[in-house]
Amino acid sequence: MTEEHMPAVVTITKVIDETPTIKTFVFDELFNIRPGQFCMVWVPGVDEIPMAFSAANAITVMKVGDATAALFTLKEGDKIGIRGPFGNGFFPTGKVLAIGGGIGVTPLFTLAAGGEVDTFILGARTAEELVFADELANVTDLKIATDDGTRGYHGFVTGILDQLDATEYDTICVCGPEMMMKGILDRLIARGIESRGQFSLHRYMKCGVGVCGSCCIDHEGLRVCRDGPVFTGDIIRNSEFAHHHRGPSGRKE
Repeated sequence: MTEEHMPAVVTITKVIDETPTIKTFVFDELFNIRPGQFCMVWVPGVDEIPMAFSAANAITVMKVGDATAALFTLKEGDKIGIRGPFGNGFFPTGKVLAIGGGIGVTPLFTLAAGGEVDTFILGARTAEELVFADELANVTDLKIATDDGTRGYHGFVTGILDQLDATEYDTICVCGPEMMMKGILDRLIARGIESRGQFSLHRYMKCGVGVCGSCCIDHEGLRVCRDGPVFTGDIIRNSEFAHHHRGPSGRKE
């Protein structure tokens, strides 16, 4: 096994309450990451789940299930296991637009923090749920959309995209709810620039290294953990993307 396949036991050094449902966990080890790569996070006694890095020594987590609920009970000094980094990450060139919805901002934040994003569209249900808005405003041309209009544009991130000329950007990096990403992909296809889009997919994963096949997507059998999680729009436009997910058994849902 290579080093990244073995879990590193790390100590949590800081817990940051980002929103009522999102926390950042900072740990005492730096990982050599590319923005968009992920790790498998082992929560002792509970489960191991995939998480995007929000920094070389941090993950930012939304409370959505048993494992994340267990993470939310941890504090400074507690330990978790980290395997990774895994995946191919983002590979932008030229002028870059990033679009993040909800917790999907996490892998894009590392891209922006590294000075690789020109314009950033950040979306959330409400102003209270916006993550990294202040930090992003310092390093990009930030545009905000909230579903309820409590901050920025009243509506979805696609509404802001409609106000821009997407063809002005050489790379469009996207992460968020799948139907949000589908709306963006449809707009890129309509302009004939879907190959400029780079979409970070989330799928059920067991191993994280391309062995178990639990995260394969039709029709090419691409493994999200190994061949992704970032795919260009021309690759996923005719896949199962935005049509269904798969559960632990591999059954379509």
